[in-house]
Amino acid sequence: MHKAKLYYKIGEVCDITGLKPSIIRFWEKEFRQLRPVKFGSNHRYYTKDHLKTLEQIKELLYTEKMTIEGAKRRLDEDNLRSKKQNPAEDNIISVVRSELERILDILKH
Repeated sequence: MHKAKLYYKIGEVCDITGLKPSIIRFWEKEFRQLRPVKFGSNHRYYTKDHLKTLEQIKELLYTEKMTIEGAKRRLDEDNLRSKKQNPAEDNIISVVRSELERILDILKH
């Protein structure tokens, strides 16, 4: 098992997922959920969420034999479904937005 980290370099991601760097880079172009973080350099850094998404894509394409378009739709549906199932998160976002708008209002005066 791999050591839990905040960010993983592409080589580490390849070791964890069993995917080649060229596949990962291609999937970055195809799937909007795969946008690695770049800190001032051109090095890609991936999060745990990226690893999870890569495993989902791998499962959809290689095991379920879906097309890339089909996998994109499935990921979008899953993301939408998980957002609907987490109203607490939506509420937190709404509260934070309201607070930020209030602070902005105070700063304007």
